[in-house]
Amino acid sequence: MIWTGLSKHRELGLLLMRVGLGFMFLLVHGGPKMMGGPGLWEKVGQATSHFGINFSPTAFGLAAALAESLGGILLILGFFFRPACVLLIIIMVTAATNHFAMGQGWSGASHAIEVGCALVGLLLVGPGKYSLDRK
Repeated sequence: MIWTGLSKHRELGLLLMRVGLGFMFLLVHGGPKMMGGPGLWEKVGQATSHFGINFSPTAFGLAAALAESLGGILLILGFFFRPACVLLIIIMVTAATNHFAMGQGWSGASHAIEVGCALVGLLLVGPGKYSLDRK
C-alpha cells in the first residue's frame, strides 16, 4: 500500500534524478575538466584511443568536458534532454571502456556503467513534466 502510493510522485522522481545527475556532471565531472586546461583535456581525450581514434586527444578531451558541463546544465533544465542524454551516454561508454582498458575491471568501470544505465533509462522515459522541453 505504501509503495503503490509513491507512483503519484513519478514526475518529482524524474526531476530529482535529472537535477541530481545534472549537478554531478556539472560540478564534479565537467567543471573540473573545463578548468583543467589543455593538459587535462589531452589526458581525458586519450581515452578515445581504445576505439582506434588516435588524433587530436586535446580536442576530444575538451569535447568531453563541454559535453559533461553543458549536458549537466541541460539535464537540470530538462532542455534538449534526449540529445544531452545521448551525448552523456557516449561519454559513459568511453569512460567505462577506458577503465576496463586500464585493467581496473568492473569495480573501476562501475560508476560509469551505473550512470550510463540511469541515462539510458532517462532517455527512454523523458524529462518529465517539470522540464523546459515540456513547456
